[in-house]
Amino acid sequence: MIKYLGSKRRFLERIVDVARTELPEATSALDLFSGSARVGHAFKGAGLRVLANDHNEYARTLARCYVEADDDLVPAATRLIADLQRTPARAGWFTHTYCEQARFFHPKNGARVEAIRERIDRLDLAPLLRDVALVSLMEAADRVDSTVGVHMAYLKAWAPRAHNELELRVPKLLPRSPHGRSEAHGLDAEEAARTLAADVAYLDPPYNQHSYLRNYHVWETLVRWDQPATYGVAAKRVDCKTRASAFNLKRQASAALERVVDAVRARVLIVSFNDEGFLDRATIEDMLSRRGPVRVCAMEARRYVGARIGIYNPRGEKVGAVGKLKNHELLYVVRCAS
Repeated sequence: MIKYLGSKRRFLERIVDVARTELPEATSALDLFSGSARVGHAFKGAGLRVLANDHNEYARTLARCYVEADDDLVPAATRLIADLQRTPARAGWFTHTYCEQARFFHPKNGARVEAIRERIDRLDLAPLLRDVALVSLMEAADRVDSTVGVHMAYLKAWAPRAHNELELRVPKLLPRSPHGRSEAHGLDAEEAARTLAADVAYLDPPYNQHSYLRNYHVWETLVRWDQPATYGVAAKRVDCKTRASAFNLKRQASAALERVVDAVRARVLIVSFNDEGFLDRATIEDMLSRRGPVRVCAMEARRYVGARIGIYNPRGEKVGAVGKLKNHELLYVVRCAS
């Protein structure tokens, strides 16, 4: 899966175990801010029927691949991806924008990404098979990028991996849950909380000012393939300026989370929040306690790589020292009263 800020890769077993321990009879799980789809994929791997949701199109595509698609697609996906791998390179808008104007990928790989993406649209693919192909391409590009893991900037010199050959792989698709087909949705979080019900609801909202759309704008463009107007050195999509989330605004984050917590329809609610976030532990516990008794699990985590290399200005000059290297991920667990 792609490199992802705030990824719960190291905590997946703990999150699933908490859900299973709190409600052993659970058959379904709602992942309300699905992001990389790792948590939804883990819940599905544990046999639950999963409802994943995210308002960014690249994240919804990841969830359609890793949550909604089942392993009966593997034979067709294997043939398709082997065929796409043979697509000749062709440079165009994507290569110019993200390999020359900005330098997220080496031009030789950018031209291959571009040609494969164009071909995916020309093929008459079933929707979920198309999503699997898009995720395979996104992950292949991620393995040869030249960044520290986000799209806010790129490295001054090409990362060694940027010179590797682009290689498509079949994503790890899972069997369908015995409790029914999983789903991927693209709703606003509050709307999803009101309309999607499950035994266990997992919430991992943005916890500070860093927008996931801005951090992964290249994936949004790769999936939408809409050639948006761009701005800045990192060639961000112009809609990064207008598609703001209340969760990224300090004055609005508390009320936004409170509305979602009040609306969510589940027997058990698990909220993941970082101790560097806008909201402190006391605020979140008070908010959640209205739904039922709250217990908290703390998990130590390394800070993202950008925080570990120091602070640099746009000219690449180091202007700040590394701060703390670790933080804590807090899991708030609520047995909902109603």
